[in-house]
Amino acid sequence: MSVGAICIRSVHTARADESVRAVTRRMAERDVGALVVVDDDARPVGMVTDRDVALRCVAEESDPSSTQVSSIMSAPVVCVTEATPIEDALTRMAGTSARRLAVTDEEGRLAGILALDDVLDLLVEEAATIGRLLRRPRSAS
Repeated sequence: MSVGAICIRSVHTARADESVRAVTRRMAERDVGALVVVDDDARPVGMVTDRDVALRCVAEESDPSSTQVSSIMSAPVVCVTEATPIEDALTRMAGTSARRLAVTDEEGRLAGILALDDVLDLLVEEAATIGRLLRRPRSAS
C-alpha cells in the first residue's frame, strides 16, 4: 500500500514569514500539533510543531509576535511522494526521527501529511481484521 492511500489530504499550512503567534493561534483553532511550512509554489520547506514553539520560542524567551516561523521551524522537512510504499515511509521516519512526513505529488507540491499515528491506526485496523478471521468457526473440508 502506498502513502497516498492513507495520508491526510486536508493539511494545515504556514508560511515561513508568518509570526509564531499567528501560527500558534491557527494550530489552536484547528486543534493540530503541526503545520507544514510551504513556499509560494506550495512546496514544503519546513514543519513547525507545538514542540518547536515551546523549545525554540517560549524557552528562548523570544517574542512570538515578532519571531518568524522560519527561525523556529524544523527544516528541511522530511518528504515522501504519494507513491512511496508505507514500509519505505516508516523506514524514512525511523532514519530521521520524524513522526510526520510531508507527502508530495509528482511536481513536489504538498499533497498530504503522514503521521506515525496514521500508520499505527492502519496496523490496528488490519490486526483487528485478522483477529475476526481467526475467530470464525472453521468449516469441515
